[in-house]
Amino acid sequence: MSARIENLVTSGTFSLDGGTWDVDNNVWIIGDDTEVFVIDPAHDPDAIAAAVNGRTVKAVLLTHGHDDHIRHARDFAQKVNAPVHLNPEDQMLWDAIFPGTTPDAPIQDGDTFTVAGTELTALHTPGHSPGSTCFHVPGLNTVFTGDTLFNGGPGATGRSYSDFGTIVESIRQRLLTLPEDTVVLTGHGEATTIGAEKPHLADWIARGH
Repeated sequence: MSARIENLVTSGTFSLDGGTWDVDNNVWIIGDDTEVFVIDPAHDPDAIAAAVNGRTVKAVLLTHGHDDHIRHARDFAQKVNAPVHLNPEDQMLWDAIFPGTTPDAPIQDGDTFTVAGTELTALHTPGHSPGSTCFHVPGLNTVFTGDTLFNGGPGATGRSYSDFGTIVESIRQRLLTLPEDTVVLTGHGEATTIGAEKPHLADWIARGH
């Protein structure tokens, strides 16, 4: 059986720079009836474990280190006996939640992860955070973009460790170069495609966010 993608939306909060906001997060499960990866297991470890439903979780893959994406990653990973992977350039964000520790494994640009015969390739896309990473799945014509690219434009860059010019270049060089029919599965909100977003790059630059 080939890999498939499942989505679970969980609700909680995001905190940074002294503010806290209510957020809904997309949790992505990719794999088959036997084994899966879980991308960004946010807010509700029990619900996510129920969705996994006894399948082997080969790894927890984190797109970046903001607390809405990582705060419950350790709890979930322990429930399913899986390692947690994060780009080390977001270690300072990890430290804010799990001081004195590190994730189980680093994610570097170009790393590949295989589940159910399907390969994911890590694309380092800094800007929303220094370690922000997308996962391109050519076999499923999909890219998981975390908070780097949304339906409607780039992720937020108005808080610590983020930079608008950097995220624009990440999107321009690493994402908009993918096939236009590539489905973009985001960290929050509705899916889109590369082709739907690509014509708006100049508009995003002009508006500055």
